[in-house]
Amino acid sequence: MTYAEKLSPWCLVRLQANMQHEIVARFRRRNDAEAHLQIMRRLTAGGNYTIIFNPVSELQEQIPGCKG
Repeated sequence: MTYAEKLSPWCLVRLQANMQHEIVARFRRRNDAEAHLQIMRRLTAGGNYTIIFNPVSELQEQIPGCKG
């Protein structure tokens, strides 16, 4: 995970079939993520989006292959 990603723990996530998800954008503040979520819901009628808080712990970075 890059330094810029560590600074932006709020993620706008698009939910897909079979329990899959894709991070669409990252934000430093929750209210920025919520504003972007409202825009995405208006622009893509069929999209299923949500906001998650995805902090990075030091332990996750030390474990090889861990995608925290």
